[in-house]
Amino acid sequence: MNPMGFAPGMGGMGPGFGAGPRGGFGMEKVFPVVRLRGLPFNANDFDIYEFFQGLEPVDVLIVRRDGRTTGEAYVLFGNPLQMDFALQKNRQSMGRRYVEVFRSKKQDYYHAVTQAVNEPSAPQEFYNGDGGDGRPPPPHMGAGGAPPPPHGMAQGGGGGGGGGGAPPRPQQEHTGVLKMRGLPFNSTKDDIITFYDDPSLAEFSMAPLVHDSIHIVTSLDGRPSGVAFVEFASAEDSAAAMTKDRHSMGSRYVELFPSSREEATRAATAGR
Repeated sequence: MNPMGFAPGMGGMGPGFGAGPRGGFGMEKVFPVVRLRGLPFNANDFDIYEFFQGLEPVDVLIVRRDGRTTGEAYVLFGNPLQMDFALQKNRQSMGRRYVEVFRSKKQDYYHAVTQAVNEPSAPQEFYNGDGGDGRPPPPHMGAGGAPPPPHGMAQGGGGGGGGGGAPPRPQQEHTGVLKMRGLPFNSTKDDIITFYDDPSLAEFSMAPLVHDSIHIVTSLDGRPSGVAFVEFASAEDSAAAMTKDRHSMGSRYVELFPSSREEATRAATAGR
């Protein structure tokens, strides 16, 4: 069984971000993430996807402090080549602002993911299906046409105790696929199965997960990105699984977002 239709031998999300060695002298170990600075303060995920039109970001994380945007964001790409193209957008405009685009580090991106869990609640309009500004979402941004909430704007404080006291995100349409972000880098498919094998979900009678329904995004050299996609047996199961949003896996709090097969497939095949 391979519910997302990935080709045999892909090894979950393998072989990963890249299509081959760079420069012909062996593999360069590059985590393909860029940092944006100078964004308009009302910029949202849609604007960033539009800014990088023609490329396929795996994740967009807008940095916020105390619920307010900072003008910075991190964008994770599927391979170093796409990151190189993204860097060519440096000093190009978004609205009336010139945006700086420069390489970042895995540690900085992951630190931002961790900080995002603890951000205060966002205004409800940011969760509207049109991105809060009347524009239609791009096709790759959402399950059933609804974009995920802007990253880093999770409701509640993401407090201790596994995040169990945090209120759920506003409801969105589910297709049966969830995106997980903030996974420990040593996470395995068995860890993800255990994450959802929770007594709190027993009342939903969810079908058990199998390895083929879990796809961990890895780099070309096999290093994990902290992102994974999980396909459940039904949209109802994925909606029920959202109760695990901002719960802990090891020492990390994991964020969950409604996703789609299309987004998962793009992440799996980026750079192939």
